[in-house]
Amino acid sequence: MRVRTRSTALAASLLLALTAGPLAAPALAASAEAPASAPASAPAPAAGRAAAPDAEALRAALAGLPDADATAALVRVGGTDGTWRGSAGVHDLASGRAADPDARFRAGSTTKVVTAAAVLRLAAQGRIDLGAPVQRYLPGLFTRDFRPITVRQLLNHTSGIQAGDGWGDSFEAQYAHRFDTLTPEQVVRSAVAKGPEFRPGEQQDYLNINYTVLGLLIEKVTGQSYASAAGRLVLRPAGMRDTYFPGTDPRICGPHNHGYQKVTRADGTTEFVDVTEWNQADRFAAGDMISTTADLERLLTSLFRGRIVPPGPQLEEMFTVPAHIAGATYSAGLRRFVYEGRVYWLKSGSRYGYSAVLLGTRDLSRTLVYSVGSTDAKGEEMNPVAQRIALAALRQG
Repeated sequence: MRVRTRSTALAASLLLALTAGPLAAPALAASAEAPASAPASAPAPAAGRAAAPDAEALRAALAGLPDADATAALVRVGGTDGTWRGSAGVHDLASGRAADPDARFRAGSTTKVVTAAAVLRLAAQGRIDLGAPVQRYLPGLFTRDFRPITVRQLLNHTSGIQAGDGWGDSFEAQYAHRFDTLTPEQVVRSAVAKGPEFRPGEQQDYLNINYTVLGLLIEKVTGQSYASAAGRLVLRPAGMRDTYFPGTDPRICGPHNHGYQKVTRADGTTEFVDVTEWNQADRFAAGDMISTTADLERLLTSLFRGRIVPPGPQLEEMFTVPAHIAGATYSAGLRRFVYEGRVYWLKSGSRYGYSAVLLGTRDLSRTLVYSVGSTDAKGEEMNPVAQRIALAALRQG
């Protein structure tokens, strides 16, 4: 058995960062620095508890923004150990005015947490059987080349479905189509045409296609659009008032900071391309959500407290990694990793111009949500600013 992942490995990045030197980057020419906001007060740790968030380290993590790696950062550290809030950077490079700490942003694959929660809630209601093949619910979607794929295997990325096609692999190719629409159905058809990658349940391969299919499943079972069903089943119960799914609308409605992609010109110089407006319809239930750090924090705490998916076997799916697959780290909607002896459950997400993370211990003693205006959000390595934030937020004294 083997496990593969095509997302940035946060745990590995953190471990590498512990032995790395200072991360310096040149300042952007057309920008002005904005200081991090002051931290909220935190209670002193009780016996047996981890230390409160390190305010000094968190402020240092945000210092110097904007820089070549990020134009803004919005951070919320929470939990019973204490809280801290901070923001830095700019709303946009042209004006240089301070970043809005309550801004909306493209939340990328953190959408999968909402999708998983919606499926698990429907399972708790008896409307979906996690052990049943998805072919039962969506007849005709897959060819006979595919063996039965259970709903659970979609949730934990062990389905064996190959990735669907997009507008291309390079930033330039995708940017040229940023206002065009690629439907979820088209993406699924392109994936099915490739045939299976492996037999269901034999490997774990993190791919958007699993959650694209789950989005179609939610629509079929509820008779509603994915956006409507997710709103009813997850967003409203969690109190996520500033979160929505834009579909084919390329704009971010409401207050938001601009996102940029760093591009090297033919002459070797660098420019920062504004990528704020972008039709993300093909991301669908895998990554089309627009949210805020406060709403992602509400999602995390509501889920872990059993307010969306009721406590029981369905909620346990979010904290269960396939034991028979060596090296597997993904559960239903989340990823497990251990850092400094603590077990965390997280989901990261990125779209051009924006990188986000929601993360917490199961007992909610420490949570972290951030949005970083990454200038290379789809790069192979973890964004240096995001890395500094994570290291500071998870520090235990």
